[in-house]
Amino acid sequence: MASAAPYALILAGGRGARFWPRSRRRSAKQVLRFFGERSLIQQTFDRLVPLVPPQRVWVLTNEHLQAEIASQLPRVPRRQILAEPAQRNTAPAIGLAAQILESLDPEAVMGVFPSDHVIGKPRDFLRLLKPAFQAARQGRMAVLGIQPRWPETGYGYIQLLKGSNKKSGALQPVQKFQEKPDQKTAQRYLRSGNFYWNAGMFFWRASVLLDALRRYLPKTASLLATLPRFGSRSFSDRLGEVFPLCENISIDYAVLQPAAADKRVVVFPAGDIGWNDVGSWNAVYELHRRDPNGNALRGDSLIHDSTGVYVDSDGKLVALLGVKDLIVVDTPDALLIADRRRAQQVGDLVKRLETAGRHDLL
Repeated sequence: MASAAPYALILAGGRGARFWPRSRRRSAKQVLRFFGERSLIQQTFDRLVPLVPPQRVWVLTNEHLQAEIASQLPRVPRRQILAEPAQRNTAPAIGLAAQILESLDPEAVMGVFPSDHVIGKPRDFLRLLKPAFQAARQGRMAVLGIQPRWPETGYGYIQLLKGSNKKSGALQPVQKFQEKPDQKTAQRYLRSGNFYWNAGMFFWRASVLLDALRRYLPKTASLLATLPRFGSRSFSDRLGEVFPLCENISIDYAVLQPAAADKRVVVFPAGDIGWNDVGSWNAVYELHRRDPNGNALRGDSLIHDSTGVYVDSDGKLVALLGVKDLIVVDTPDALLIADRRRAQQVGDLVKRLETAGRHDLL
């Protein structure tokens, strides 16, 4: 029977290279515990489950993390934690989930959620989900917009029409999706007042998303349409054949940008929900409680005459003397010491390890 029930898709396929050496292929950022006893993906699940029961939660990840995520989310049915056969970015991943859900429930309404963000006000966030799902039931493609708090160059932006209603939860048409800007452009976006950060949270009927894929990304849509019904014996084999042939492209570029040009996308301003994408070690530092000298410490540390440092130690004492604005992450087989202002570049070290063939450290 058609239900128009809400489903949640949690995207958990990333490697979290900027969180090396703590984040590795089999223990990536989304399954780590940076804040309290629950990992980032567990906190994502916790935020959603008051509205979406575990039986309607789906997770897309990779083969390295599948078992760990299943262990961390025991309430989610095991068959609903899928490993992508290849990394093909978010458009094929979301298209795959829509294909499965539409075959199981033709009226399925899906919300798409990153697995590695922090939302400091989960109750306010939950209140936003209900009207977002309702807009999706009505056939709209809805995105959640975050009010910019500084001129960020690492996020994509959502451009609204001049004079749009910026009240939290107010449905507004999207004029355009903008790529990650340079510093000058980001400052102009912040001053204008009609731009939002794109948090990567989307809402639509599975059938509407599949229609959009057929219009804007026909090759990938055609490949996914050849999949047999989910749960059939041939599904996994066929998925392994067709998924690597899908285009490697994000849902933003593939669908949302052209759909916005066709005036098919709306945005929900989120208001202050305490959102942070936790994009680097510096973001972890900013979110942690700090001492009077601005130091955030996890593990056994001895800090003297030092300010603005973040320490994450594993099994040994870390002593710092006369330093400032550092990231120090100690693991059994690797030690990272970085300028906190350059935390976004930790991923460059991972690329060098890959080039050097140091797979033991990846």
